[in-house]
Amino acid sequence: MPLYMLRVLIKKLVFLYTVCKFGTKVCCTRPPYTFVDRTYHFFYNISMYEEFVRSAAYWGADAMQKLYSAKIALFGVGGVGGWCAEALARSGVGNIDLFDGDCVSLSNINRQAVALHSTIGMPKAEVMAARIRDVNPAANVRAFNIFIDESSISAVRFEQYDYVLDAIDTVTSKVLIAERCVKEGVREVMCMGTGNKKDITSFRVADISKTSVCPLARAVRTLLRKRGIESGIKAVFSTELPAKNLVEDGPSSRHIPASIIFAPAAAGLIMAQTAVTDIIEKN
Repeated sequence: MPLYMLRVLIKKLVFLYTVCKFGTKVCCTRPPYTFVDRTYHFFYNISMYEEFVRSAAYWGADAMQKLYSAKIALFGVGGVGGWCAEALARSGVGNIDLFDGDCVSLSNINRQAVALHSTIGMPKAEVMAARIRDVNPAANVRAFNIFIDESSISAVRFEQYDYVLDAIDTVTSKVLIAERCVKEGVREVMCMGTGNKKDITSFRVADISKTSVCPLARAVRTLLRKRGIESGIKAVFSTELPAKNLVEDGPSSRHIPASIIFAPAAAGLIMAQTAVTDIIEKN
């Protein structure tokens, strides 16, 4: 057992002994717990260690238990998804599956949480999974190095998730994920375009049917309507008009939008905040 875990265990044992012997009034101002309640919270707090003490002070122990028990799928671990994963991990989410078939490149360093000179060439999903385990060793994290398309999505069991987060920038993949979430009754939040944008105050969270300005959102809405889906999916989108800057994407010779850290990072944090809040507030 690591030394820091042993220290936490000793402190918790002392706390439990004090509560059981003298009652809760010497330790807190909440109503007295039964012995079962005390034991439950003791063992739960052991699983949290001390990393999430301040989160528990804000959300409460019951909310933290919900997050620790929740199972989330995150599709895309790039500019938006990397920061989203970071926030999920630091919020105490206990089960996270990461899906991304891409590897870290030098051009990712200006904006992606997974991109360091030491991670160039490594699969993004695996890099992020290792980072999450370093943040929270108690988390159950799995990395899937796959792109989501018609041939691969059938392998994903959406019904096992409490929440799905879509940070992919491919329209067809976003529609496939949304369609499966609607079919399985799984809550989802998807992110719209963040390229050529910088104003973090322009982001909004709304039903997909209420999105505006964003060209990616318009394309997604159009394809979803063709599949009979008009609403029921949350979307993070920006009301900022995108700039018209393009950059050539290396060997592929595609021209893609320019991107800086502010918009994708903000969108990722908003996605995580939306999912965390929904999970906690669910009855």
